Amino acid sequence: MKIFFIFLLLALCPLDLMANDKVLNIYIWANELPSFAVRAFEKETGIKVNVSTFENNEMMYAKLRATKQSGYDIVMPSSYFVDRMRRQDMLEKLDRTRISNWKNLNPLFLHPAYDPLNDYSVPQIWGITGIYVNQRYFQANTISNWTDLWQKRFDSRLSMLNDTREVFSMALLSMGYSANDRDPEHIKQAFLKLKTLMKNIKVFSTDTIISIMIDEDASIGMAWNGDAYKAEQENPNMRFVFPKDGFVIWVDNFCIPKNARHRDAAYAFINFVLRAEVGRDIALATSFPTPNLAAQKLLPEKIRTDPTIYPPAEVMKRGQFQIDVGDETAALYEKYWDELKMSG
Repeated sequence: MKIFFIFLLLALCPLDLMANDKVLNIYIWANELPSFAVRAFEKETGIKVNVSTFENNEMMYAKLRATKQSGYDIVMPSSYFVDRMRRQDMLEKLDRTRISNWKNLNPLFLHPAYDPLNDYSVPQIWGITGIYVNQRYFQANTISNWTDLWQKRFDSRLSMLNDTREVFSMALLSMGYSANDRDPEHIKQAFLKLKTLMKNIKVFSTDTIISIMIDEDASIGMAWNGDAYKAEQENPNMRFVFPKDGFVIWVDNFCIPKNARHRDAAYAFINFVLRAEVGRDIALATSFPTPNLAAQKLLPEKIRTDPTIYPPAEVMKRGQFQIDVGDETAALYEKYWDELKMSG
């Protein structure tokens, strides 16, 4: 009877029991959270962290949409996917009283358009999408706008991020439109303009872009500023250009999905990562700018003042945060994206 009672209890109350387990399951961007930070958290708390990674937001979103019980306690959507997921009731509203290190965040990243009250997201890493140039082949001072990438001299020389919104945002900005444009006619114009760029594109890649820059597999293209900075440490020919016709500012965020089973562990981990010293070490390891102002102040002056990582205010004014464009418009982007990739 005791065995039967215990089995019945487990069957009826699995969530409560699992909530007490010292386990944390996180689903994050590849290469954005160093393993040493995870190990330090495990050592301090005794909580076992299981890390899964994804290469784009669409992959993460599809996996969470596939089941209400995804098993993840923390996910890491970019800004416009935070917007989409909160609208679709996929994210838990945060209890900020449980995040004492919230005070360390830079005010510039509070109350963003994609989460105006910061109810659902904690900014963890951010960056700017711009143009990298290998000065062995081309001079960076001859390139100032996205429109320059259409020049004939770049035939089969470009690498582009393998990301729908990033590539279409670039095309829209080059035509004077918003990076978050919803107008079907504007999106079609962007698609047609991108088709004329295909002859210049050598490769689409996101996760291997650093090695492409270092190894000079493509001498110019689209990259994130943190990746360009890291590549420049290995290949001094690299330069990063902030396009004058505008650029995307992206933010990757920690969020707690609905039905997360280990909320206590999730809050503990988020608060741990928001410590100034931990945030500093993560920023040093990833080379991406941190939204943690207390961590930024601890960085070496050489990094803290590097304009590629932390551009001046007048440059930042040209940036646009990505926001959700709605399911119908997102589907239109994806339709044209598939056509574009097939046309190559």
